[in-house]
Amino acid sequence: MQVVEIADPLPGLGQVVIQTAAIGVGGVDAMIRRGTLGGTGFRPGQVPGSEVAGEVVRVGDGVDPAWVGRRVWAFTGVGGGYVEQAVASVSDVVALPDGLSSTDAVTLGSAAPVAHFGLTHARFAPGESVLVRGAAGSIGIAAVQLAARARAGAVAVTTSSQERGSRLRELGATHVLDRAGVGGTTSFDVIVDVVGGSGLPDFLDRLAPNGRLVAVGMVAGFPPADFGMRLLDAFQQARSFSTFSLNTVPTTARDQARADLFDAAARGRLVAVVDDVLPLAAAPEAHRRMDAGTVFGRIVLRP
Repeated sequence: MQVVEIADPLPGLGQVVIQTAAIGVGGVDAMIRRGTLGGTGFRPGQVPGSEVAGEVVRVGDGVDPAWVGRRVWAFTGVGGGYVEQAVASVSDVVALPDGLSSTDAVTLGSAAPVAHFGLTHARFAPGESVLVRGAAGSIGIAAVQLAARARAGAVAVTTSSQERGSRLRELGATHVLDRAGVGGTTSFDVIVDVVGGSGLPDFLDRLAPNGRLVAVGMVAGFPPADFGMRLLDAFQQARSFSTFSLNTVPTTARDQARADLFDAAARGRLVAVVDDVLPLAAAPEAHRRMDAGTVFGRIVLRP
């Protein structure tokens, strides 16, 4: 990746242009770059990034001019976010409440709704035990807080160090396991899995009877092709596995949930954990840190 000069964008029908104040660097960006998200990596000239926050400076045809001057969060699609001025469909724009910074908005804007709806998809109920696998990323951190806030009976996490475990306890975790799931509670009603990869089948074995594992990410790649045999081998336990994508949530419900989560953060009831804020030109360094697994929370770029 390298910084280049491009022309200021013009909004099309139903679009807005946003002067970016903060740009989220997500795990999905790294997966697209590596070619592990159904593709072959970034093409020459492609701009990475999927979420930004800032001020609307121009609107296209069919968009209410009242959007100009408003602070917003926006989803830019599978690319186009690592820029000083970003284009987004107005249907993918959410106004920011007073008291919520642009940096916090891009830390929560994609991650918190995935965590929220992932728990819903798992049919989580108060009193049930929850394990968040891969809890040090922005989705995992949000899931820990939301499960704790919803009165989970226990909130366990997998993480790579005692220091990270201590930070997750401060956010609501009650049990800390290592990356292989060793330690603490032996079974869980719900597992929210951000990691995937070769270790996923072992976590199917950690489900309680009628337990549900929901994969909300695959940052370590896909599991073995025969991973479903773990469920069949424990047929009488009635365990289940599913995937979840925010793309399946109707726009109205998604935007309402995102607005509610932003409001909770502005009121101090949800914490945005920012690992570091770097200049836009340091995007390659941000990706190197993600590949090295040293990020806790989210890295944010600032133009």
